[in-house]
Amino acid sequence: MANPDISQYRSFDQICDRLDGIIGSVRDKDTSLERSLDLFDEAIALGSAAVEMVDVTELSPTEEARLQEEAAQATEDSSSPVDPSVEQSSSLQD
Repeated sequence: MANPDISQYRSFDQICDRLDGIIGSVRDKDTSLERSLDLFDEAIALGSAAVEMVDVTELSPTEEARLQEEAAQATEDSSSPVDPSVEQSSSLQD
């Protein structure tokens, strides 16, 4: 099978839109197996291109700070002490 030409998809959003279109086509019962396999190859190529885009994307200082704040907040939420009343009520049910 020939490599699909995905050069027209230059942005992550364009790739996502095309992948959505591929999903719709593959789900269509009228799509032949051969066409589905061609679409699968195209989806693999698009997915690889999307991963490459994400890997080389550099965040702005504002975006990076926001992500660090969100990560810190998530860490705080997961390490916060448990409310003793919740523990007590669950032990009373046992």
